[in-house]
Amino acid sequence: MPIRSAVSWSSTLRLPKASFPPRPLPELQLEYLHRCTALLYSWQKQRDRPCPKEPFILHDGPPYANGELHIGHALNKILKDIICRAKIQAGRTVIYVPGFDCHGLPIELKALEELKTKHPNDSHDLSPVEIRKQAFKLAARTVKEQKKGFQEWAVMGDWNSAWRTLDKDFELKQLRVFQEMAKKGLIFRRYKPVYWSPSSKTALAEAELEYKDDHLSTAAYVKFPIIKLPESLGDWEVLHSLENISAVIWTTTPWTLPANRAIAVHSELEYSVVRVGVEHLIIAKSRLSQLTGQLFSKQNVEIVVETVPGRILLEAQYHNILRGRSSKPQLIIHADFVSAESGSGLVHLAPGHGMDDYEVCTKLGIEAAAPVDDLGCFDHTAFPDNPAALLGKNVLDGGSAQVLSLLKDRTLMVHTYKHKYPYDWRTKKPIIVRATEQWFADVGSVKDNALQALSGVKFIPDSGRARLESFVKGRSEWCISRQRVWGVPIPALYDTITGAAVLSDESIDHIITKLDEKDWHAWWTDAPDDPDWIVPGLEGSYRRGTDTMDVWFDSGTSWTQTQEQADVYLEGTDQHRGWFQSSLLTYTSASGREEAPFKTLITHGFTLDKSGKKMSKSIGNTIAPSQIMDGTLLPQNSKKEKFTNKGLGADELRLWVASSDYTRDIVIGEPVLKANHTALLKYRMIIKMLLGSVHQSARSAPITKLDKIALAQLESVLIEVNTHYENYEFHKAVNAINRWINADLSAFYLEAMKDRLYCGDGGGVLEEIFTGLLKMLSPITPILVQEAWDYRPHWLGKSAKNDHVNPWVSPLTKPVYSRQRVHLTRYSKPQVDLPMHADPQILLDVPWLLNANAAIKTALEEARTAKLIGSSLESAIILQLSTEAREVFDRYEDELESIFVVSSVELDVQVPNDAKWKFECEFDTPGGKGKAWVLSPKKDKCPRCWRYVKEEDDELCKRCDDVVAEQVKEEAVTISTSDMRV
Repeated sequence: MPIRSAVSWSSTLRLPKASFPPRPLPELQLEYLHRCTALLYSWQKQRDRPCPKEPFILHDGPPYANGELHIGHALNKILKDIICRAKIQAGRTVIYVPGFDCHGLPIELKALEELKTKHPNDSHDLSPVEIRKQAFKLAARTVKEQKKGFQEWAVMGDWNSAWRTLDKDFELKQLRVFQEMAKKGLIFRRYKPVYWSPSSKTALAEAELEYKDDHLSTAAYVKFPIIKLPESLGDWEVLHSLENISAVIWTTTPWTLPANRAIAVHSELEYSVVRVGVEHLIIAKSRLSQLTGQLFSKQNVEIVVETVPGRILLEAQYHNILRGRSSKPQLIIHADFVSAESGSGLVHLAPGHGMDDYEVCTKLGIEAAAPVDDLGCFDHTAFPDNPAALLGKNVLDGGSAQVLSLLKDRTLMVHTYKHKYPYDWRTKKPIIVRATEQWFADVGSVKDNALQALSGVKFIPDSGRARLESFVKGRSEWCISRQRVWGVPIPALYDTITGAAVLSDESIDHIITKLDEKDWHAWWTDAPDDPDWIVPGLEGSYRRGTDTMDVWFDSGTSWTQTQEQADVYLEGTDQHRGWFQSSLLTYTSASGREEAPFKTLITHGFTLDKSGKKMSKSIGNTIAPSQIMDGTLLPQNSKKEKFTNKGLGADELRLWVASSDYTRDIVIGEPVLKANHTALLKYRMIIKMLLGSVHQSARSAPITKLDKIALAQLESVLIEVNTHYENYEFHKAVNAINRWINADLSAFYLEAMKDRLYCGDGGGVLEEIFTGLLKMLSPITPILVQEAWDYRPHWLGKSAKNDHVNPWVSPLTKPVYSRQRVHLTRYSKPQVDLPMHADPQILLDVPWLLNANAAIKTALEEARTAKLIGSSLESAIILQLSTEAREVFDRYEDELESIFVVSSVELDVQVPNDAKWKFECEFDTPGGKGKAWVLSPKKDKCPRCWRYVKEEDDELCKRCDDVVAEQVKEEAVTISTSDMRV
């Protein structure tokens, strides 16, 4: 054959050629987004799709339709989408219908603000309908905006059927759940203490509270004069001889003292009577040393009676001056919750302002009172002797100080007390406990059934079970009424004379029917006593109520939107006391089923900034999802780069979610984002390399041992990633993919394959690797996968209908290669429906080969440092091995030079003494230590492949000579065929 110049040999190489861009092309992103979301979701629901498995239902915990999307939304929605995509890939038909929570106070308050902005000079009081219409517009507008944002993150679902809690169909189903619970006697109305938000002017549920650890309260020690002791005191008759006896209490809410109705002691605690001046004070015995110094440091304290059992004090009577001079005496009673760990060991009870106080007093017939109005100010009953003294005073702003001033010398000490205190989670202002007439759901009657239902639920993480169970166990009643207009009305009627409530099955059914017939605003626009709303047969005069339902009752009944039990509920950890609990309780109460509404319950943590602080608008450390998508949070390396859009779109946001361990709080900052950005760029680089080097001819090329190693490693990572997807451990899947790409694919197989790809027959298993990589990435980075799939060669497209090729629908456990082509498995015939099973010997051998490879690279680096070589091909290798290790390396002897990317490898030969240079490095083998020798090559450099395997007198090495000759023959055939056509 003719001699060519050295420069011309490059034209005979198979250099990678791919048009796949290094970064996404903006003009194509919307098309890719549409195809990998809307079209994919629509296709997977087709009835003719071969899908033998039952549908997979992921029920959406509705985001609140109030404000812009934040990073927490991204974490939540993308996790759900990864799950759905993994299930589609596993052969399931996915049902995911997004939902939106649209009622409640925050939306109502925003609606009020918008109305005031529109009509700044309009002083008339806004009607409920005006507020409701504006709230509806606001919620509907927000839902539309949030939908758009979710879809931009490549979150697929049945968006056209998305439900909203403001939709009439949803509200009617919610009312039917309420009706069913009322029919079972689980709904009742009672005057009792509830969490009350003066800033929102409504009752709140436990789930609507957040706690501030450093709240400051005015605390005080106060004495109440005992006016009568029990007649029979037994061994403690001496008490009858004492004058001016008072009970000392400690309270952190002095403003509740006007509502005091009893003092509690513990019957088994020991108390003492001490003399201070002319007074005798009752204090818990174990608290004497502490309080003597705290209250009477400048006075003489004498113990008159050292020990008095608490039971002796029961039924003693005292006087509360705040109730008026003519008020009745009040009792000292027993309460289990009284302790002597703090305070005085005696507890002031205000059943109108305390849950525990209410429970213990109600059992004894002691009525509750709460002389505080909706704004949190005292009413005229707070101080009967002089109503003006407290009237209108805010209980949280000076109310305690005003009360203590009325008590005068009965106040022994006042101090500031820092403690944990509940706040309204919406207004961020402190709440109070206040008795009002409210509607409640009886949780106590159903919680045992609810807890039993949880026994069949899988929790991720496991700690979620104890957390949810603790919230259910600790709850007996659920206040479901709210004093607002933007919500679903509680379908109750009230006697216009007595105020008694009517909530019969017939009356509820009648009201629901009317709501279905009328505009829902009619509940507020019709006359309050309009007879059209009164169920026929109900005698008397009645009016409709104005209370609306707790929004947790709204979203808690969203299980009515699915026909079957959901496979997965997934929300933040705060929903154990919110949506998870309300869904479980309403489902247990009204569904008629014994199981929970979910089979698996998954919770994720909160997002934290790089300093570990919870993200909050108030401290300015929030991150918008768009900042991750457009790359603005990545470090800028130059002035020019500052103006360059570096982001990789939705896939970058999704990769951050997938790579995070969502079972705990997630830190997000520049280092994390940079690492994910680098990984995503690496994916694109690998895909570009694969697309540029994959050839149709490789399908008929021989499968080498190196190829079999690559397929075994691919199969192993596919199975590992599939396991992680099944276990919802997405960060472990990402770690496995990255480890495989960096260690097995990039640093090993592709490095070893360059010579064959560029200079040899172009064979290998790049097609299988390309397909396997896309399959693993498809749940996480669907836009990238769609883009890569579009850039595949036309000949690969001919196999697009084959489910072992299509990355969206081919299970990870299905082989990505043809078993007829690759004699890799232990089976004599292809096992179509069985998981992959590579020859286990390969996976056992590979670590020993990699040990040798690492040793060779170490020795090569020494030669490189000595400036003896540049490329690893400028070396020859001798491996000295034990007998046991020799068996391993013998299996791959004819390909070791390719595996190690050197020019030659010999096993257990004598290391020549006259070598120009040599370096050594030990490595572990099955039979002990082996040694790798790196020496100068024996033969000449081939000018085409650069391997040192050419004989001195030859122009090329034998392999390159054969390849070039074949190319010349193919060119000749092509020219001849062209001439014939002419």
